[in-house]
Amino acid sequence: MTDGLYPRLADAFPALTEIAELLRAEGEPPAEMVADLPYYGPCTCTATCINLLTAPPGSSGSSMIQLERDGVDIIWLSLDPSRTTVTDIEVLDGRDLGPNAQRSV
Repeated sequence: MTDGLYPRLADAFPALTEIAELLRAEGEPPAEMVADLPYYGPCTCTATCINLLTAPPGSSGSSMIQLERDGVDIIWLSLDPSRTTVTDIEVLDGRDLGPNAQRSV
């Protein structure tokens, strides 16, 4: 559930609803929380970073879940140190995520 300050990831990026399906297929626990993840905006750590933040900057730990389609990584999810919260999402398959993924100038 979001706190109302940030839009839900599912509302900002409806095309990413497949994340929950892919997580369920892998038996990963964060699958049920994906629909309510907040969207904090695009990561600004570098000019080329393409991660979408679902937690405040600096929340990520070293754990990652790699989601595949047909044996190819399409999405990487970074998790907090407890591995219970998705902190950011990196979409690797080149899909256009629209203006919500763009940094404001």
